[in-house]
Amino acid sequence: MQIILKLNGVLMYFSVPDVLPPEDVNRVRKKAAQLDWADGRSTAGRTAKTVKSNLQADLTSDLGQGLHDFLMKAISGHSLVKRSARPKRFSRLLLSRTEGGGHYGYHVDNAIMGRDGHQLRTDLSFTLFLSDPESYDGGELNMMLPAGDFDAKPAAGTLILYPSGALHQVKPVTSGSRLACVGWIESRIQRQDQRELLFDLETVRASLQSGQNEQRLVIDKSISNLIRMWAG
Repeated sequence: MQIILKLNGVLMYFSVPDVLPPEDVNRVRKKAAQLDWADGRSTAGRTAKTVKSNLQADLTSDLGQGLHDFLMKAISGHSLVKRSARPKRFSRLLLSRTEGGGHYGYHVDNAIMGRDGHQLRTDLSFTLFLSDPESYDGGELNMMLPAGDFDAKPAAGTLILYPSGALHQVKPVTSGSRLACVGWIESRIQRQDQRELLFDLETVRASLQSGQNEQRLVIDKSISNLIRMWAG
């Protein structure tokens, strides 16, 4: 079951449990331990380099590419991710490890990411947590949103989806090790309020009982026509 955090009617973030089941989380951890790791500042923007202290895995090897594709399939294929984000394109994934006081201070994700003709607008960011929360201290994903600050440190296998334009940070990891997969989405529906309206309509459609075909047809028509109006 998803967790949708709203305050005063404003969507803050989605928490999507069980994007990876426990056996797949363990599989990812074992493969991640075999990868080469380097200073995470190599992928940070100019400002972010000054506040970033973590390690990132090399996902260009055969093992790394296979792990990347496995994670991408799980994330991009999840029904709630598709319904809430309306993805048009995904960035390449990053695999991050933070430990020994490492952190990633407050920053805003670059509005455009990618290179060599494969760029995308970052509408939504996501973090897939891969370490059990009790295995490390600190390391909360902290988001500075209009309604206030929020911390997220969910169970392994849970994905947090949030606006890329929000100030956010990873708090220092004071003991243990925090493993996470990070990425960005360009949505077919750029505006958050429009994505939220479509999500609400689909939620109502899913709640209809058998025999309510007329109501379902009206909602089907409304969803389709709103997508035609808003999709880019």
